[in-house]
Amino acid sequence: MNTIQIADVKIGPDAPLAIIAGPCVAESLELCLKVGDAMRARCRELGFGYIFKASFDKANRSSIHSYRGPGLEQTMQWFEIVKSELGVPVTTDVHEASQAKTVGGVCDVLQIPAFLCRQTDLLQAAAQTGKAVSVKKGQFLSPEEMSSVVEKLVESGADKAGIMLMERGTFFGYQRLVNDFVGVSDMMKHGWPVCFDVTHSTQLPGGSSSGDGRITGGRPDCAPMLAKCAVVAGVQCLFMEVHPDPRKGKSDSATMLGIEEACELLGQLKKLRDAM
Repeated sequence: MNTIQIADVKIGPDAPLAIIAGPCVAESLELCLKVGDAMRARCRELGFGYIFKASFDKANRSSIHSYRGPGLEQTMQWFEIVKSELGVPVTTDVHEASQAKTVGGVCDVLQIPAFLCRQTDLLQAAAQTGKAVSVKKGQFLSPEEMSSVVEKLVESGADKAGIMLMERGTFFGYQRLVNDFVGVSDMMKHGWPVCFDVTHSTQLPGGSSSGDGRITGGRPDCAPMLAKCAVVAGVQCLFMEVHPDPRKGKSDSATMLGIEEACELLGQLKKLRDAM
């Protein structure tokens, strides 16, 4: 398996566990700095690599009335400050090929959303920025089908900066996702590090307890169990969304973890990984 280098964070089979964490959406600069600072400190304490994440636009919200984000230009300005003040690499998701160059000018990793993982123009544009590219496996794809995604990226030059594949669940009927950890192992056979998306894997798409199909529900209580399963399965990286007050978050409020909750979980994962 290849090892990739993201600023000072190494991700691969012989590297410390890497953590990608931050709020679902960049609600404000203050929020980004607060979450980023807390997660950076905890990861350094545990010897984990850390990459900050937040979205500038939640382009696939269930409802047209839902908050989407501060936009590309504003968020990139905030990310410059996050990188400068916290000294950490950053990542965000791109939804259109036209966004890749701007995002690549600031971010260290470009993330491709699961629903867009087969979009050739988007993959090529991300690869051509010269930055590492992380792709979430679509909930509708098998692990084996990600080989075509890897091929598109490699032939577009992404292998130079590095590629990472991410597991975030597979559709299991309506309003339910399941995680296949044999499939996680299968994805590793593509030759690049695999990251496990802890919090999105707890989603119940369109399954809010309110019964409103426009709102995604979740089971964040399952996040620690899933994260531990992923570590035992041998993933090289974990992704999680973190917020000071998750239920008041403007996006994915049903699945994000609180800061203290996330820090406690990381401590448990450190003990588990050390025991392996």
